[in-house]
Amino acid sequence: MKAIVVEDSRLAREGLLRMLGEFKELEMVGAADHPDSALQLITEKRPDVLFLDIHMPGQSGFDLLDRLDYVPQIIFTTAYSEYAYRSFDYNPVDYLLKPISPERLAAAIDKLNVKEDLDVQEPFEMSSKIFIKDGDDCHLVSLRDVHYFESCKNHSIVFFDSHKPFIKKALSSIEARLPKSHFFRANRQYVVNLNEIGSINESISDGYDLTMSDGKVIEVSRRNAIELKRLLSF
Repeated sequence: MKAIVVEDSRLAREGLLRMLGEFKELEMVGAADHPDSALQLITEKRPDVLFLDIHMPGQSGFDLLDRLDYVPQIIFTTAYSEYAYRSFDYNPVDYLLKPISPERLAAAIDKLNVKEDLDVQEPFEMSSKIFIKDGDDCHLVSLRDVHYFESCKNHSIVFFDSHKPFIKKALSSIEARLPKSHFFRANRQYVVNLNEIGSINESISDGYDLTMSDGKVIEVSRRNAIELKRLLSF
């Protein structure tokens, strides 16, 4: 499991890296001291888990997560207990208060391993039927009929026909089971069905604007525009 530490304090960063080196299930692929350098490292390495400080100069750990185009598993590491409530918006595996004891760190990593095991499921095919419960209504929907998925904190919304029910799953968990040749991560908030794109236009942010079959306009981040061209070009 690939892991990255994001921590602005050199002493705290090096101390945490030493502690994490005891866990053979983790492959430490880098460390960063600021959200900007962390973003570049995460984009390059695509880690499975972040050990993330929250209170950093200029930007917070939350600001970094809002800039990512996918959501790895997160273990927050902070000296401030007051961020705990807001951290739930990001569905963390654990929230560790400094100074972090070896026992507390081990307990957090045990949760990480359990979470990973529980999330392993067979990938869907476009012909797959998915069961969705929406209040008192139940739907059995062909995956090919889904227009797009939208992230809503640690839940998601699925759009098909005129329906848009909530699913109690993070968008990253849903995305992991979708066929990558048919579904595309447009930005941090949306995964779209490529067959449901009606038109594509260049956006003012150097990316693209997708007009979906239901009229919804979804922006493709500049970072993801290259991948979209690769998927849709000869």
